[in-house]
Amino acid sequence: MDYAGRLENVTVLGAAGKMGSGILLLTAIEMADLSLKPENKDRQFILNALDVSDQALGGLMKFLRAQVRKAAEKKTVLLRSLYESRKDLIENSEIIDQYIFDVSSIVRPTTRIEAAYESGLIFEAIIENPEIKVKLLSQIDRNSKKKPWVFTNTSSIPIHRLDEQAGLEGRILGFHFYNPPAVQKLVELIAAKNTVKEAVEFAHTYAKNLRKKIVPSNDFAGFIGNGHFMRDALHGIAEVERLSKDMPFVEAMYKLNKVSQEFLVRPMGIFQLVDYVGLDVCQYIMSVMNPHVKDEDLHSDLLDRMIGLGVKGGQFSDGSQKNGFLEYEKGRPVGIYDPEKKEYVKIAAFQEKCDGKLGELPQPAAAWKTVIGSPDKAEILTKFFKALNSMDSLGAKLAVGYGKRSREISLKLVADKVANSEEDVNTVLLTGFYHAYGPINEYFKPRGAGGQ
Repeated sequence: MDYAGRLENVTVLGAAGKMGSGILLLTAIEMADLSLKPENKDRQFILNALDVSDQALGGLMKFLRAQVRKAAEKKTVLLRSLYESRKDLIENSEIIDQYIFDVSSIVRPTTRIEAAYESGLIFEAIIENPEIKVKLLSQIDRNSKKKPWVFTNTSSIPIHRLDEQAGLEGRILGFHFYNPPAVQKLVELIAAKNTVKEAVEFAHTYAKNLRKKIVPSNDFAGFIGNGHFMRDALHGIAEVERLSKDMPFVEAMYKLNKVSQEFLVRPMGIFQLVDYVGLDVCQYIMSVMNPHVKDEDLHSDLLDRMIGLGVKGGQFSDGSQKNGFLEYEKGRPVGIYDPEKKEYVKIAAFQEKCDGKLGELPQPAAAWKTVIGSPDKAEILTKFFKALNSMDSLGAKLAVGYGKRSREISLKLVADKVANSEEDVNTVLLTGFYHAYGPINEYFKPRGAGGQ
C-alpha cells in the first residue's frame, strides 16, 4: 500500500480532545491536499473523527473550519495550482471557501467505534490510561480486516506494553505530538523492537509533509520529554518542600517558580508548566512511569495532597488556564494556593519581600522573550550564566542547583538509553518545551569537570 493509500481511510480516536483535534486538523489537511492531486482523482479519502460526545464533535467541526480557513489563507498560491482545473473558481475567497468545503467533506464525525473498523490507519489520542487504550485498540483490531497501523499519542506508556496487550503484532508506534499539535513542530517517534519497518517509514514521510521535526526516543516509559519534565518538576517540588521548613509555603513556591523561569531563562516557571499540563495529568504520568524505573521514586505527596483538595490545573475548553498551584487572571499568575488555608494567597502580598530575598537577576539581562529569537542568543546566554555562576544570592544558588539537576536528568536519559544522543535531549527541550538552550550545556557543568 502506498502513502496515499494508507491515508484513504483514517480514524482519530479522541478527535474532539485537546490533542486529538489538532491531530485531526493536520491529517484532514494532508488528506485533502492528496485528494486534490490529479493522480488521486479516483481515490476516496475518509477521516473518521471519533469521540464519545456529539456536542463535542459539533464544536470540533467549527474549530476545524476556522483553522482550515487560516491555513488556506497562508497557501493561496498552492491552492490555485491544486484548483487550476476549476475555471469557476476565480477569486482567492472562492478558492478558500472551496478548500474549506473539501477538507470538511473528508471528515466524518461519529461516536460509533464501528467506523474505525474500515480504517488502515488509527491515530489514538484518548485519555492516558493503558487499560482503556488497550481495550479500544484490541476491539478495533479484532473487528478490522485492514490490520491497521496504530499511531498512539501516548507521552508515557511503553509502546511494547500496548502492542503486547492489544495483540497488534508490531503494528503500533508512538507518535507523540506536542501541544498544540497544529503549532508545535516536535514529534517524538517511539518504535518498539518489533514495530513494522514500513510503519516507521510512513511516519517519517507523514511528519515531513506536516513540516514536523522528528526526534526518536527509545521505548522507555516517559520517553525523552516526560522523562525530563517529570523529574524536573519533582526537583522543583522538593525544593519548595525544603524551603517551606523556614518560610511560608506560598513564598517558597513563588521563589522556585520565579527562579525556574527568570533565573533559568525559560518561557514559564515550573509550576506554571505543571498547571498547564494539569496536576492530575502529571500525577498519572508519574504513576505510569514509576513501575518501570528501578533507582528512583517518581511520586509526589504534594501533588497527591493538592489533587485531594481539588487543585488540578489544566485548561478550559477555550484554551484558557485553570487555577492550579497558581491562580490566574487573564493568563497571568496572581496568587498561589496555600494547602493549609485551603485558599489562594495573592502574590502582591509577599512579592516584594520574596524578590528581595532572591536578589537581583544577573546582568546583562537575558529575558526569554528577548533571547529566544535573537541571533546573538549564544553570546547573551553565555554572559548571563557566567554572571549567575559567580553570584552568591539565594536566587542564584537555587538557579544553579536547578540547572545542574536538569543537566543530570538529561545525561541520565542518554546513559539509560532512553535518548540516543545528547543532541536529541537538547532538541526535545528546545523544540518541544521552547527552552532557549538545551539542558546539556556548559552553563551548569560541575566546576573542574573536564568531561561529562
